Amino acid sequence: MKNSTSIPLNYSKKQHTSNALARIYCNILTEFKSGQTAYATIAIIAQSCIGSAAAMVLLMSNIHDFSKMTLLFFVTILCMGYNAAVLAQLKSKTTFNMLLVSLLFSSSIIITNLL
Repeated sequence: MKNSTSIPLNYSKKQHTSNALARIYCNILTEFKSGQTAYATIAIIAQSCIGSAAAMVLLMSNIHDFSKMTLLFFVTILCMGYNAAVLAQLKSKTTFNMLLVSLLFSSSIIITNLL
């Protein structure tokens, strides 16, 4: 078996899924890097709109307890963090990751509060 030329068949569906997600992430990151100025500008608008919608959903409820205000704080900080990353011209991977975190957090806030 030591001198065999066959390809090992260590393949699982979980590996394929994670590799597919990693490939999609790398492709989108490469595209973001190639046109960072244009994509960052468009992303600021989209991310700010989704962040403000998340803040609105949090403030629309009649109960303003500490947990909702903490979530509002994190939505605001993540949105401002991405905007600051763009203005500070941080590395494109850092900026892109901050965009993803901000969008995912704001979207999850919207989804959980509307359901």
